[in-house]
Amino acid sequence: MQFTLFPSEQFSFFSLSSGSCGNCYFLGNPHWGILIDAGIGPRIIKKRLAQYGIQLSSIMAILVTHDHYDHIKSVGWLGEKLHIPVYATREVHKAIMNHSLIRNNLNGSTKYIEKGEMFQIEDFKITAFNVPHDSVDNSGFFIQFDNHRFTLATDVGAITDEVAYYICKANHLVIEANYDEEMLNNGRYPYHLKQRISSGVGHLSNRQTAEFLADNYSSDLKNIWLCHLSGDNNSPEVAYQTVETHLHRKGIKVGRQVSLQVLERNILSSKTDF
Repeated sequence: MQFTLFPSEQFSFFSLSSGSCGNCYFLGNPHWGILIDAGIGPRIIKKRLAQYGIQLSSIMAILVTHDHYDHIKSVGWLGEKLHIPVYATREVHKAIMNHSLIRNNLNGSTKYIEKGEMFQIEDFKITAFNVPHDSVDNSGFFIQFDNHRFTLATDVGAITDEVAYYICKANHLVIEANYDEEMLNNGRYPYHLKQRISSGVGHLSNRQTAEFLADNYSSDLKNIWLCHLSGDNNSPEVAYQTVETHLHRKGIKVGRQVSLQVLERNILSSKTDF
């Protein structure tokens, strides 16, 4: 496939779905773009892209964070049927190939990446970085284009120094706020699952994300999107309020100094243009 660059074109970000129901995010312009994860069905991906006038044929690549099914459901089909390159670490590609629910093998569409080594897809200069999670392997992505710096970190067991470094570089940040601690502790999950979620290789709580953002806020940060909310132990209102409150305590005005949005489960989000 041949694509023409449109350097003056406005770039956009939106979520097609976020959470354990399936994860898929778009970054690009009306002529070309990439997906980060493809954990929902291909028909849903096609339909939700089309709602913003984007054709599935314009997707140039899929970046895969890790091998859990809610992030890889459609990568085999998109890679083999539509010949879209799938970028992931060797460990993640091996896990996809051996996954019992992935029916299409990634033969010609496999692209291997190394964490810490920048690679380029048209305008996007992309660096994968290590994110602790109880998967075979897990990457966050730092993407530079024009004057923008975009970071996505999901399924984050803990904010390590490496994760913190890439969060703090971002103008536009997608960061996990998976659970409310009180809701998890008092909820119906069995003890072992509660322990797994909060173990340091599970997920970030609203509080953990809020405290880090409040303590490390920079005026360079323009957009925050909270992703991968739990359906049982969180709500969009609780996640938003927790982060907004912590930012407010540090004198940071949401809506004036920084935009804050919640990416809801299995819902097409609003589109943010850069």
